[in-house]
Amino acid sequence: MSQINSYLTFNGNCREAMTFYQECLGGELMLQPVEGSPMANQMPKGMKNCILHSTLKTSDFVLMGSDITPESGLIKGNSHSLIIECNSESQIHELFEKLSEDGVRRNPIEKTFWGAFFGTFTDKFGHNWMLNFTEKH
Repeated sequence: MSQINSYLTFNGNCREAMTFYQECLGGELMLQPVEGSPMANQMPKGMKNCILHSTLKTSDFVLMGSDITPESGLIKGNSHSLIIECNSESQIHELFEKLSEDGVRRNPIEKTFWGAFFGTFTDKFGHNWMLNFTEKH
């Protein structure tokens, strides 16, 4: 196994969220709407503008997402967080400010007992994030 990626589910705002994440994190964004896909005829007409699959790729990670939910619907909880291991103290502060905009800042960036800078928040799309930066000695 070379890496584990995160796959996020949205409720009709996948395009907006993934575009926001690209603006904050950089990378190449691919969006596949339902319309024009092989599944278009199997989906309700009201979902034609929804995102069937999206991928945000950088040199460091892959983040995927979709507006397609299971029959039970979208249930967001606190059992999933995205964590970014940052490369510098300035990067952790910059990403915290950008990604948490209009979200709920749970724990501001602070120096921890384990010797790292760490902070947590829930973004404006309801996804939980953890940011960490460990100084090299």
